Amino acid sequence: MRPGNQSSMSEFLLLGLPIPPGQQGLFFALFLGMYLTTVLGNLLIILLIRLDSRLHTPMYFFLSHLAFSDICLPSVTVPKMLMNMHTWQQSIPYVGCIFQLYFLLVFGGLDNFLLAVMAYDRYVAICHPLHYTTIMREELCALLVAGSWIISCASAILPTLLLVQLSFCANNVITHFFCDISMLLKLSCSDNSLNKMVIFTEGGMLLFLPLTVIFGSYIHIGSIILKAPSTKRLLKAFSTCGSHLLVVSLYYGTLVGVYLFSSSWDSKDIIASVMYTVVTPMLNPFIYSLSNRDIKQALECLSIGLKKLICQ
Repeated sequence: MRPGNQSSMSEFLLLGLPIPPGQQGLFFALFLGMYLTTVLGNLLIILLIRLDSRLHTPMYFFLSHLAFSDICLPSVTVPKMLMNMHTWQQSIPYVGCIFQLYFLLVFGGLDNFLLAVMAYDRYVAICHPLHYTTIMREELCALLVAGSWIISCASAILPTLLLVQLSFCANNVITHFFCDISMLLKLSCSDNSLNKMVIFTEGGMLLFLPLTVIFGSYIHIGSIILKAPSTKRLLKAFSTCGSHLLVVSLYYGTLVGVYLFSSSWDSKDIIASVMYTVVTPMLNPFIYSLSNRDIKQALECLSIGLKKLICQ
């Protein structure tokens, strides 16, 4: 492909995961199973929250939106990766690449903000239990979720628009399984210093603000518990925050672990991407269902209702 700007770059080539040719079928089945588990598991969480009136609380309202985001995030990348593995075709149109990048930024940012909103909800539940219903009103919950969506969608526009303005060289090979923004910047022939500055500034803010809310919430929760430690209070805090804290640890812990202990930059990027886009969204429904009594009871009621319906 000849050098030129974005108008002459009609497509990119995604090299995909570094899988030996003889193992393509095995990894295709593995990732297909993981993707279907992710979609079905999160859909089940949403269905339970919608059907069971006991789950019509702020915590589960936020959880339903997190489950929806966890369906969308892998859906942006995994189906294309599976299609490329199955057909042995690695191309993705230029427009498709740009849209994939935009929605990756949207749902990646949305996960960050929803985890922060859920942390604040847990803080109010434990530190201000008597005022929980008055603080976490339906209007505030809707506003927090709407704000998370708006900020995530709006913040993804500028990096995407700046990328569209760049010119690309003859090399159109992306050493990844999706259109990663850092890889696209490497392929650009233009001055991308503004792109990097925007990504660093905007990305830092979008990561720092949710982490501040999360850490601040759990620091306050910990201080309240330590003021009058008791087994009953510890068990209540664990039942209230355990699932969310585990998801937060998995979400941010994988990033820290991969980037600190991986020896190759490419392997860091690919491993981290698999963790974020495939593994973590798949595990979230299991974490919330296995360690949450309300979800277990709703699941039991649903299974009993289905059995009665089948028997009739």
